[in-house]
Amino acid sequence: MLGPRCRRTSLSCRALLCEPAPVNRIDIETKLHRGRVDALETIAAMDPDELRAPRTRSEHDESSWWSYADHFVHTTLIEQDFNAMIRRHLRGEQGMNRDLVDESGGSLRPLKDVMAFVHRHTERWKVEQQDKPLDELVRVGLAVRADTLALLTELSDEQLTCVIPGAPWADGTVGGIIAVHADHWAMHKRWASAGTGQVEQVVAGS
Repeated sequence: MLGPRCRRTSLSCRALLCEPAPVNRIDIETKLHRGRVDALETIAAMDPDELRAPRTRSEHDESSWWSYADHFVHTTLIEQDFNAMIRRHLRGEQGMNRDLVDESGGSLRPLKDVMAFVHRHTERWKVEQQDKPLDELVRVGLAVRADTLALLTELSDEQLTCVIPGAPWADGTVGGIIAVHADHWAMHKRWASAGTGQVEQVVAGS
């Protein structure tokens, strides 16, 4: 059985991906599956040119542009990171990445420092994955999603309501953080869709 007893929190939203957290594992699993299906159907419907077309400029490297494929595989990185964070927390260790929190481990560093780390971290992953075929990106995502579902089976109802100190996602609980992957994809899907106009303006020199 995983980890320590944990304090509970209310279901009020606190920051960033501010969505109400599902209250039980059925709601969590349903939300995860619906998000994954939407992601797969979205990218599968695109031809290669559309999938790889530049959509949004990197927040770390202005010369780098992200495609739909990049946004899709980005969500896999964050899901992988969140699984590791949850497991650390439930082992009684500091859950949050030390680059994101202060010395107490319970409060975020200044937002500009947090975002600089996040943009650098995610751009590195984007570069590592960008030349892989779509089937490989899907396989990588599937492996991580399988790990997420395996983690969900290991958690007690009490552990789903554990608060990870410093975690700003959803309501900060383990269950809320797991469920937020669907919201994360929906957010990146909106950004990628809206980013086409930005790219066209840059290409046109306006």
